[in-house]
Amino acid sequence: MTSGTILAIIIIYFGILILISNFVSKKDSSNDAFFKANKNAKWYLVAFGMIGTALSGVTFISVPGEVGNPDLQFKYFQFVLGNAIGFLIIATVLLPLYYRMNLTSIYSYIEQRLGVVSYKTAATIFLISRTIGSAFRLYLVVIVLQRFVFDDFEVPFAVTVLISLALIFAYTYRGGLKTIIITDTLQTFFLVSSVFLTIIFICNSLDLGFIDAFETVKNSNYSKVFFYEDYLKGNYVVKQILGGIFVTIAMVGLDQDLMQKNLSCANISEAQKNMFTFTGIFVIINIFFLSVGALLYLYAEKNGISVPMVDGVKRTDLLFPEIAFNHLNIIPAVVFLLGLTAATFATTDSALTALTTSFCVDFLGMDKAENQNKSNAVRTRHFVHVGFSLLMFLVIIIFNSLNDKSVVTMIFKVASYTYGPLLGLYAFGLFMKSKTVHDKLVPIICVISPLICFLLVKNSAALFGDYVIDNELIIVNGVITFIGLLLISKPATSQTKF
Repeated sequence: MTSGTILAIIIIYFGILILISNFVSKKDSSNDAFFKANKNAKWYLVAFGMIGTALSGVTFISVPGEVGNPDLQFKYFQFVLGNAIGFLIIATVLLPLYYRMNLTSIYSYIEQRLGVVSYKTAATIFLISRTIGSAFRLYLVVIVLQRFVFDDFEVPFAVTVLISLALIFAYTYRGGLKTIIITDTLQTFFLVSSVFLTIIFICNSLDLGFIDAFETVKNSNYSKVFFYEDYLKGNYVVKQILGGIFVTIAMVGLDQDLMQKNLSCANISEAQKNMFTFTGIFVIINIFFLSVGALLYLYAEKNGISVPMVDGVKRTDLLFPEIAFNHLNIIPAVVFLLGLTAATFATTDSALTALTTSFCVDFLGMDKAENQNKSNAVRTRHFVHVGFSLLMFLVIIIFNSLNDKSVVTMIFKVASYTYGPLLGLYAFGLFMKSKTVHDKLVPIICVISPLICFLLVKNSAALFGDYVIDNELIIVNGVITFIGLLLISKPATSQTKF
C-alpha cells in the first residue's frame, strides 16, 4: 500500500467528517449545542460512540503490541475487568449525582461541596490530565502516519501533527458535542469493523478457521490472562483489577470528556442504559484486541517479521501497522488505516471539545445566566478551541523528543499521577458529609500528593522489599490526597452537605 493511497484515504475520510459537521451544526452552533448537545442525545448513539472515545489508537496499536511481552501477554484483560467494575460504579453512584445537580461541568460539584478554589483546582487538574493524555494518544497515530506516509513526502513531524490537529479542529469547532455524537458513532463503526475484519484477514493468512484460531491463540505463548504468582510484580492480578477500577472512576467518572457525553442524554435512566450497554461492548471489544495481538505475533513468527526498531529500540506499537501496510494486501491495509484513524481521532475530537467546555464553563462562566447571551460568547469559545489545539501540538512535540516506552504504559502512568488528586477530592466530598475544607489550602495538597507518589515509586524497591507499584498508584495517590484533605478539614455547614 503506497503512501499516496494512504493519504488519499485520509483526505476522503476527513472530508466525510467535515460534511457531517457542517450538516449537523448548520441549524445550531450555539454554546448549548457545543457543551450539551441540547440535552437530547439518543442514549444508544452515545453508548456506541463512547466505545471509540474510550478505546482510542492506544488500544488499537499498543495493547496488541504488548501481547508479545512474556510478562504481559493478556495481562491487560485483568485491567479491563477492573474497568468494567469501575463503569458500573460510575453508572450507579456518580451519574445520579451529576443529573440531580443538573451539571454542565462535573467539577461544579466540587464548587458547591468544597469551595471555589477547590473547584478551580479540580478543573485545572482535568485540563492538565486530559491535555497530556489526549496528546499521547494522538502522538501514537501521528508517528504511524509519519513513518508510513509523510516521511515519503519529506514532511517534518511537526507539520504532520499540525495537519492532524487542524483537521480535527475543522469538524469540531462549530457543533462540538452535538457533532461529535454523530461523527464518533461513524468512527466507532469503522473501529469495530476493522477489529473483526483484521482477525478474519490474519486467520485467512494463517489458514485458520474461527475455532482453530481460538484454540491456536489459547495454546500459544501469548494468551496468559491472570498473573497471581508474584504479588511484588506490576502484573499481579489484584493490582491490575484494583488499578482498573480506580483508573476508570478517575479517568471516566471524574473526567469531563466522557461524562459530558453521558450528560447529553435526556435523563438519568437513558444515561445509565448507555453506561451498562457500553460496559458490555467494551469488555468484548478488548478481548478481540488482545486476540489480534496474539495473531499478529503468530503471523510475524511464521513469516519471519521482526518488531520494527526506532533509534535502536524495539517499538511494539509499530508491529500492527508494519504487518498491515507491508505484508497483507491492500484491503486489510485500508481496513487497518480506517480503524486506527477512527480510534485515535474519535478520542482527540472528544477531548478537545471537553477541554474547551471545561475552560469556558469552569473559568469563563459561560453556563451562568448573565453570560449565556453575550454576543461574543461563541467567538470566545472558538478562540479557546484554537488555544487547546495549539497546546496539544506543543505537548506532542515535547513528548516525541522524550518518549522511549510503549504509549499505553505512559498514558496510565501519567494518569495515576494527575487523576489521583481528583479521586481524593471526590472521595472526600462524597464520604465526609460532615466536613468541608479550608479551601485555599487544597491546591497545596493536590500538588504534594503526586510528589509523594513520585518519591514512593522511585524508592519502592528499597522501601517495600522489591514491591513494584503499578496501576494501584492511582489508589495510593487518591488516599494521600484524601488524608491531606482531612488534615485541612473543618465542620461543614448545612449548605455544603451533599
